[in-house]
Amino acid sequence: MKKVRTVILAFISTVSMVSGQQDPVISHYMFNTQTYNPAYSGMSGMIAATAITRQQWVGFPGAPSTMIFNINTPFNIFGLTSGAGLLIESDKYGFSNDINITLAYSYLMPLGTGTLGAGLSAGILNKTLEPEWFIPGGSAHTPPSGDPLIPENDESYLALDIAGGVYYQGINYYVGLSITHLNQPDIKYTETATYVSRQYYLTAGYTFQLPNPALELIPSAFVVFDGAAVQYVATGMVRYNKKVWGGVSYRAGDAISGFAGTELYNGLKIGYGYDFPLSEIRKGTSGSHEFIVSYSFDIGLGKSTTKYKSIRFL
Repeated sequence: MKKVRTVILAFISTVSMVSGQQDPVISHYMFNTQTYNPAYSGMSGMIAATAITRQQWVGFPGAPSTMIFNINTPFNIFGLTSGAGLLIESDKYGFSNDINITLAYSYLMPLGTGTLGAGLSAGILNKTLEPEWFIPGGSAHTPPSGDPLIPENDESYLALDIAGGVYYQGINYYVGLSITHLNQPDIKYTETATYVSRQYYLTAGYTFQLPNPALELIPSAFVVFDGAAVQYVATGMVRYNKKVWGGVSYRAGDAISGFAGTELYNGLKIGYGYDFPLSEIRKGTSGSHEFIVSYSFDIGLGKSTTKYKSIRFL
């Protein structure tokens, strides 16, 4: 098992250098729209802040560890209803440590019974490599210096990162389309060069009122495509009195996730999620854990009356 873990750790790090990077996997995607779609900025009509921490594949050396903080707010400029957002994201996996800091702007306009947002974001992506290799002795094993694709020393590179998207919020449904890493940032290390591939996101959800007026059924879907592979996530969530929720997600071929949360006090919400892996990697891990904390409050900028029926977390 130790040998398998070492091989996978090396694979995670090397693939990220050679073929680009996939954005972090977050089970609470329906509560984290700001991270992958700048058009969501200001959509809730409130100042909304969210923090997420995720430890993937607990017990597996070099497994991904992600921390996310984002905040967004509506505002008016030159008579335009707008939104602004800030994202700070740290993602560690294998030998890599990525930090992404971006600012977002969205233009919000009424459309039908809802609101349409169109947004862009730009920021800095800092990719760092901190290799720590253990190479057994003997002529059968190649030292790092014998392969130009294997880094020996710490490396760091800064690049401009751009994203864009559109998002529509109706009375009881939403749909969004976005692209991260629009400019496919080039990452140039001393011995190798790579790039961060575009990630295409499609997300949608709907709220069904159940016979009990305090209960809502909220199915949603999340699709991400990186140019080579597609990942599908389907989720069913039940919400009670708009303050307590729980649900299950299926990430095709990867994991089954369960999550639950509650509003503690006037806009302060907490949640927890657990992923049970379905792939062979489950033999080396006890699963993945994810925590979310958010806080939102109204700043009196003319909140839409449809917001109270929103299926969004924030």
